[in-house]
Amino acid sequence: MPLNRRKFLKKSAATGAGVAIASAAAAPAAQAAPGTPAKKPAKRYSLTVMGTTDLHGHVFNWDYFKDAEYSDKAGNAQGLARISTLVNQVREEKGRCNTLLLDAGDTIQGTPLTYYYAKVDPITAEGGPVHPMAQAMNAIGYDAAALGNHEFNYGIETLRKFEEQLRFPLLGANAVDAKTQRPAFPPYFIKKFRVPGAPPVKVAVLGLTNPGIAIWDKAYVQGKLQFPGLEEQAAKWVPKLKSMGADVVIVSAHSGSSGTSSYGDQVPYVENSAALVAQQVPDIDAILVGHAHVEIPELKVTNTTTGKPVVLSEPLAYAERLSVFDVELVFAKGRWTVESVSSKVLNSNTVADDPKITKLLTDEHAKVVEYVNQVVGRATETLTTVEARYKDAPIIDLITRVQEDVVKSALAGTQYASLPVIAQASPFSRTSEIPAGEVTIRDLSSLYVYDNTLVAKLLTGAQIRAYLEYSAEYFVRTAPDAVVDVEKLTNAGNRPDYNYDYVSGLSYDIDIAQAAGSRIKNLTYRGAALDDAQQFVFAVNNYRANGGGAFPHVASAQELWSESTEIRTRIAEWVTAKGVLDPKDFASVDWKLTRNGTPVF
Repeated sequence: MPLNRRKFLKKSAATGAGVAIASAAAAPAAQAAPGTPAKKPAKRYSLTVMGTTDLHGHVFNWDYFKDAEYSDKAGNAQGLARISTLVNQVREEKGRCNTLLLDAGDTIQGTPLTYYYAKVDPITAEGGPVHPMAQAMNAIGYDAAALGNHEFNYGIETLRKFEEQLRFPLLGANAVDAKTQRPAFPPYFIKKFRVPGAPPVKVAVLGLTNPGIAIWDKAYVQGKLQFPGLEEQAAKWVPKLKSMGADVVIVSAHSGSSGTSSYGDQVPYVENSAALVAQQVPDIDAILVGHAHVEIPELKVTNTTTGKPVVLSEPLAYAERLSVFDVELVFAKGRWTVESVSSKVLNSNTVADDPKITKLLTDEHAKVVEYVNQVVGRATETLTTVEARYKDAPIIDLITRVQEDVVKSALAGTQYASLPVIAQASPFSRTSEIPAGEVTIRDLSSLYVYDNTLVAKLLTGAQIRAYLEYSAEYFVRTAPDAVVDVEKLTNAGNRPDYNYDYVSGLSYDIDIAQAAGSRIKNLTYRGAALDDAQQFVFAVNNYRANGGGAFPHVASAQELWSESTEIRTRIAEWVTAKGVLDPKDFASVDWKLTRNGTPVF
C-alpha cells in the first residue's frame, strides 16, 4: 500500500548537512558548590559510516558503450576508483578505526566489465578469475554489503562464487531458504569499536534485500529461495541485535524510500520500503538506502513507536556519490547511547581516481575494452534511439525481429509452431546509436543495456489489447490543439522509458488525446481487425515475463519456452550471421501517435 510521505517524512535542509553537536568538553562547566567533587565529563564517541549502492560494475570512470571517459551534462564521475579516494579522505579525517564502509547492493551486473566475468571469462570456471568488483571492494576495505536484486541475474552459482571471493560478508536477512525458512546468507554483521577508558561501542549492520527478486529472477530462485518483506524481517532481527548488545543499529537496505512497488500485487511486500522500515521498526539509527538510483543526502523518518528520528541516505548510483553518516554517542549509566545522527553525500567528481584501484584492474579493463570493440557486421545506415520513445524507430524493430526469429526457431516442430509470433521491446536508452559502417559488440550492447533473457508466453488478442492499453499510459494526455513538446510527452506518472513497450507484428494507433485505457485505435493483425480470441506467441524479456512493470496478463500467462542466453547476445549473433545490418531486413512501421485520429508527427 503506497505510504503517505507527508505523515512521517521530514526532509533535512537542501544542503543535506547534519546539525553540529557541541561536545561536553566545549560546553561551559557548571559551578560546583565549595567542597563538592567535580563531575567527570561524559565519555563521547564519534562513529562515521560510509556507504555506496547500485555500483552496477562501475570500477572506472569509463563508458564502455562509447569507448571513452564517462561524461554527462551534470558533470558526474563514476567508478569505485573515485569512491576509494573519497573513502581514504574520510578515513584520514576521522581515523580509520572510527569508520565503517558498507554497500547496499546491485554490484555484479550492469556494465560489459561485469558481463565479461560472468559469461565470457566466468568466475565460476575451474581456476577462473577473481571478479573485478570483488578485487576492487576488497582492496578498498568494505566491511559488509547487502544483496541487491541484480546479484541474482547470473544465477545462484555465480553469486555464491562472488560471495566466496569477498573478504567481507554479503548480507540478506530476508533472503531465506525456501524449505527451512532460515537465512541463506548472513543476516547481520557486528563490529566493535574501541574507546579508551570505556567499553567498546558495538555496531550491528542488518542487511535487507528486495522482495522483487522472487519475480524478476524467478527462473533462478523459485523453489530455492524466498524473499519476505523488509519490515517484517527487520522487526524480527533488530530486537535480536539489541539483545546481543548492539549500541548502534545500521540497516543496509536494497530498497528505495518511496513506499511504492513496480510489480503491482504479485507479491504482498513493498518494493521500496526503506522509509516504512524506519517508521515501523524501533531501535534503528540509520538506513543506507539502495535500489531506486536517487540521491538522498539526508531524510529523517520518525519512528511511530519511539518518536525518534531515523536518518536515511541514498548515494545515487554507479559510484557517483558516497553517503556519510556521522553518529554521535555518549556513555552514561553504564551504556552507550546514540545522541544524534546526521548524513550527507560526497560527490565523486570532486576527486581523482585512486591509482591503487586503477592499477589493480588495468588488465581486466583492457580485456573488456578489446572484447566490446570486436566488429561483428556492417550497417548500411545510422540507426538511433533518439526519437524511439515517441516514434516507431527501426533500431527497436531490430530487437523485436531478433526475438521473433529466436522464438520461432525454438518452437519449430512443437504444437505451437503454427501460431503467429509477436514480440515486445522497450526504448531503454535515449542516446544509443549504431553508426553506418562497422558494427561492434559495443554498439549492440549500448542498444540493449540490460542482461535480460528471452521467454515465450501464450496470450490472446484480448490480452494483447489490454497490454497495449497499459503500455500507452506512458504518454501524457495531450489535447488535439496543444503544442507538442517531446520532452514533456512521455513518462506520465513517472513511468520510466523501460516500462513502455513496442509490440511487433500488429498495427495500431495510440491516441494521446484520449484518457488512459482508451487510447489503442485501429488495432489490426495482417490487415484485419484483431480477433480477441486468437492466440499469439509473445516473445518477451524475462523481466516483463516475470511481472516487471506490472503489465497485465503476461506474468500469469502460460510459458511455452525460455532460455538463459541474453537478448543482447542473441542480437550480436543475428547481426554476425547476417553480416550486413540493413533496415529493410527488420524495420516496419507498426504504430504511431495520433490525436483524434490525426497523426502527431
